[in-house]
Amino acid sequence: MSAKKKLKSLPELKTDQDAEDFVATADLSEFDLSGFKPMNFEFENKSATISMRLPASQLAAVKAEAKKRGMPYQRFMREMIQRGMQTLQT
Repeated sequence: MSAKKKLKSLPELKTDQDAEDFVATADLSEFDLSGFKPMNFEFENKSATISMRLPASQLAAVKAEAKKRGMPYQRFMREMIQRGMQTLQT
């Protein structure tokens, strides 16, 4: 009878730096990765700029949410635009 090795739960990583430090030092084979979801990475150079006006309260909300996720607010905004575009294509 073979005993299944119990996999550890991943720790909560609040920032990109926390994730980088964890991956650099942890043995990922010891962790349950079954809950992972596909992720988009930004490889393309940002060669265009935009300027838009929006209410200060909306920008503050975007910045607060990005901070909660441990990412720069402009990257968060790009992700939100990409998600919106994907919903239009379905």
